Amino acid sequence: MITYMRDTLLADLATDLPHAVRLQRLVCTLREHFRCGAVGLLRLEGDSLRPIAVDGLVREALGRRFVVSQHPRLAAILARRGTTRFEPDSELPDPYDGLLDSQVGAPLPVHDCMGASLYIEGELWGALTLDALQAGTFDERARDELRRYSLLIEAAIRVSRLEDEMRGLRLSRGSAGPVEGLAADERDEIVGGSEAIAALLREIDVVADSELPVLLLGETGVGKELFARRIHQRSRRRERPLVHVNCAALPESLAESELFGHAKGAFSGAGAGRPGRFEAADGGTLVRDEVGELPLPVQAKLLRALQNGEIQRLGADRPRSVDVRVVAATNRNLREAVRDGRFRADLYHRLSVYPVPIPPLRERGADVLLLAGRFLELNRARLGLRSLRLSPEAGEALTRYRWPGNVRELEHVISRAALKALSRGGERGDIVTLDAALLDLDVGREVGEGPVANGRAAGPGFGALSGEGIPTGEPDADWPSGEPIQLRDAVDACQRRMIRQALAACDGNWSQAARRLDVDASNLHKLARRLGLK
Repeated sequence: MITYMRDTLLADLATDLPHAVRLQRLVCTLREHFRCGAVGLLRLEGDSLRPIAVDGLVREALGRRFVVSQHPRLAAILARRGTTRFEPDSELPDPYDGLLDSQVGAPLPVHDCMGASLYIEGELWGALTLDALQAGTFDERARDELRRYSLLIEAAIRVSRLEDEMRGLRLSRGSAGPVEGLAADERDEIVGGSEAIAALLREIDVVADSELPVLLLGETGVGKELFARRIHQRSRRRERPLVHVNCAALPESLAESELFGHAKGAFSGAGAGRPGRFEAADGGTLVRDEVGELPLPVQAKLLRALQNGEIQRLGADRPRSVDVRVVAATNRNLREAVRDGRFRADLYHRLSVYPVPIPPLRERGADVLLLAGRFLELNRARLGLRSLRLSPEAGEALTRYRWPGNVRELEHVISRAALKALSRGGERGDIVTLDAALLDLDVGREVGEGPVANGRAAGPGFGALSGEGIPTGEPDADWPSGEPIQLRDAVDACQRRMIRQALAACDGNWSQAARRLDVDASNLHKLARRLGLK
């Protein structure tokens, strides 16, 4: 058996495999050899351990981040070089409580647990954990075997890293600085293993090394800021400033001053000169979110900055030279805005040298469970819970829902459900399970699906809407019978649904949606943020 395991590990080392496949085969082989319930390979990133490959744990565990200081067993494993075994009667909490796929939601009974710290080139890389439901599985012989195999495990990790570095070198030929410095931690902020995300990350890594302006396109909540940050971290400008500006949040009267700065006395109250965002980003990257919301006069000055590398402070006599790479992001249809005269055609062509569409969450398959795992762990730590997990029905509901608000909506759903679970009697010392009802998802009845009345979708708790978008007063069958309806919650739900519907009808164009709803565009943005839609 020992020889078989060794030969299997060596064969994988000698084979050209994607690193994810190699490491997954590694944990599966270890689980089979040690006849245990679960194996986890975790990488140390800052103060947290991130699961890289697991076998025997629920899928959403891959999306979690285990803060070492909050998990004594993981801290103990990292604290010593070699293997660490915990007695079956150890009172230290187990980070995998409720996460074993063979006992979903149940606390781990008296069990065996051991782990090993892993080092690559003399530096602490992470940890390997093994859990067995049968006490006595990990005897002294098992500890010795794990100690011997740690060298092969470290070799597999090192080979995978070297292969990644070589791929990076081929993609970033001519880039400044070593590939190892390309901020692996930041890369891993983007959680997902779907082909859509993998292809997107490959594309971003290639374009990041160029100096081309990039236009990130995607629905509200897809995480455009994260992808913009990745572009900066993978560029030659990564040691220089990264400055972010939300154009939708800039009042028209202050937009020019915020972007380009102002001279002393340029306007009432300008007692001293002040640089703008362009000067702050000199040498680095300027991320312009919601670029479609810029007023036309400011668009002209932005075009000049992009074409000539010059900006002029408000009230100043002379231009200033700046070296800035612009990454723009929008959820609007800029082509349509150009046709309507609300966006300059020359600026659009300048910004969209390399457009990058970001897929919505509904097109990312099982990524929703990985992201849910990350948000579950964040909320577990935030609320001081022993364990926070999804019921199988809740996991199914998450995968069926179409997520009009994308990743941001998912984060809010998980946070809200965790708070509801506590408010309804959940104890912080228990394994808190979020069932489908707590998620409050109207599965199959999002915008574009389910019954409509007079061209408008029915909202939860309200039945059909009238032609003016006013609730008819007939309650939905989905509203729990006899449960009191809070007026504010009912109004929020109605507003949320109408905004989503208007955005869907306007292809995500917020200005058109505002006109459709007969509200001021800036007020619509504020309302959407309050309702968790932005």
